[in-house]
Amino acid sequence: MKISRKWLQNFFDAPLPPTQELADALTFHVFEIDGIEQHEGDDILDVKVTANRGHDCLSYRGIAKELSAILQLPLVRDPLAVAPALSPTASAVTVTIEASQCARYIAAHISGVAVGPSPYWLIERLAAMGQRSVNNVVDATNFVMFDTGQPLHAFDAGKLAQKDGTYSVSVRAAREGESLLALDEKTYALTPSIVVICDRNADVAIGAAGVKGGMPAGITEATASIIIESANFDGPTVRKAAQHMKIRTDASARFEQGLSPELAAVGMRAVVDLILKIAGGTVEGFVDAYPAQQEHTQVSVSLPRINAVLGLALTVQDVVSALTRLGLPHVLAGDAFIVTSPFERLDILIPEDLIEEIGRIIGYDKVPAVELPAGAPAVPHAESAMAERIREFLVAQGFTEVLTSVFADKGERVIANKVDGVRPYLRTGIADGLAAALEKNVRNKDLLGIDQVKLFEIGTVWKGGREETAIEIAVEKKKKAKTQEEYRAGLDAFVASLSSTDAVTSSITMPVMQFSPYSKYPFIVRDIAMWVPAEVDAEGVLADVRSQAGALCVRAALFDRFEKEGKVSLAFRLVFQSFEKTLTDDEVNAIMERITTSLTTRGFETR
Repeated sequence: MKISRKWLQNFFDAPLPPTQELADALTFHVFEIDGIEQHEGDDILDVKVTANRGHDCLSYRGIAKELSAILQLPLVRDPLAVAPALSPTASAVTVTIEASQCARYIAAHISGVAVGPSPYWLIERLAAMGQRSVNNVVDATNFVMFDTGQPLHAFDAGKLAQKDGTYSVSVRAAREGESLLALDEKTYALTPSIVVICDRNADVAIGAAGVKGGMPAGITEATASIIIESANFDGPTVRKAAQHMKIRTDASARFEQGLSPELAAVGMRAVVDLILKIAGGTVEGFVDAYPAQQEHTQVSVSLPRINAVLGLALTVQDVVSALTRLGLPHVLAGDAFIVTSPFERLDILIPEDLIEEIGRIIGYDKVPAVELPAGAPAVPHAESAMAERIREFLVAQGFTEVLTSVFADKGERVIANKVDGVRPYLRTGIADGLAAALEKNVRNKDLLGIDQVKLFEIGTVWKGGREETAIEIAVEKKKKAKTQEEYRAGLDAFVASLSSTDAVTSSITMPVMQFSPYSKYPFIVRDIAMWVPAEVDAEGVLADVRSQAGALCVRAALFDRFEKEGKVSLAFRLVFQSFEKTLTDDEVNAIMERITTSLTTRGFETR
């Protein structure tokens, strides 16, 4: 989340330290900083809020609260400190919650507003967040969302239907075939899994809950009466709706993290007060539909447990100080601290959560470095150890291990969330994938520098309603070389001997493997043969060939040697490839001419 230093300063009386110090404080105690930007004389921190704190720290108040605890600077403005008053009760608006995915829905009716441009300070605040000013009412909802973390929305009451002088808002599941013309002027097809805000009197959807408002009740300069929404929607439901609609908003990003329903009242009071200040109007009343209030969570942790986990020797006063700085109400019962989580801290559920809070505020740099105790040697799992023995055996036979896709064109188990529509099943065997891998590698064996391609895979298959580990090999057919059937027979006898002994539990030593990147461009193969005196070393000739071939020669090897009438014939296979482009025959021919000239100069007869 982008955080403006100027905006942040409004939470404190004392001047904040330099921006880099703020960044360091956050980095070492709570969140990483992705960068610091300059914007019209302001410093903007890009704070990487972690998923476990999205419910309270995707807001200026949340970040200010963290800095207050870390730097021990008191807050002079805390929107969450006082329970907001939502009165009087609206007489011309009703709210009905029909969807269980809505935990709370507050509506406020304001009449006599003057929609127009926002004051400069508000435009400046939103610009620091990369937001475009729309009008004073919409800007107020966005400002309060960033300030407190509670998403808000404003509807033009004049565009809603009235029945007996009353507006009626409902929260329900969208109907099959229903659509929404959103504020971005796009029409979205809805499904029953999406929750909508509905003008109940007209039975028309006016917004996708937590995602986007609709054009049927959009705010314009002609708007004079508004209904403000401050609600709490289920995070997973909002996320799925945003994915279905292929749209992600600042509001949906916050609902997806999970918010306290208590925050809805805070956001409502703040936005109503701001709208009255910059757009005028009269509050006609509030409606608060809150079926089941949020319960207070209490978590207990003892001082010995805190010190044992952190490796520290904290005193009772140390822990009291940390909890007080964090604003975590607590009582001490014996050596145990019983903490009542603030409503916005949905992440504090177990003792370890409290220990983490105490440790990070005190500072992990205070934790002394201690060597880990010597542990008992690990005993390999029998199945894993057997797999390693099989790998060791096959690698020694010249095989290379590959991993092929677990998805297949046909099978017994259908994938619920398909990666693509081509292979919708989990495989029942490895052979088909391994055969395809063999075919690809045979075409590239000159580049790989191998005489016969031999592959194996140890992987999971789903067959007969069970998940099993399977072993399969694939061997290129070649004259005067062992066949796949011969290798299979040897593998079966090896596996059988392991199954009848406990040798698989012994230590395993595997060779160190080295990998290098490959080029996406095709390679060119050239052979060169020559007659040389019998005393000439083939390795020396190969070194000369490599030197003349240059960097484009990615592989060079002797593939044939025979003697005749006191002379020796050497034949080398060269593979050329570029990482930057497709090589041409002319380029490779020029290199081969250079190699031939060098060999001729040494008195060798090329053929």
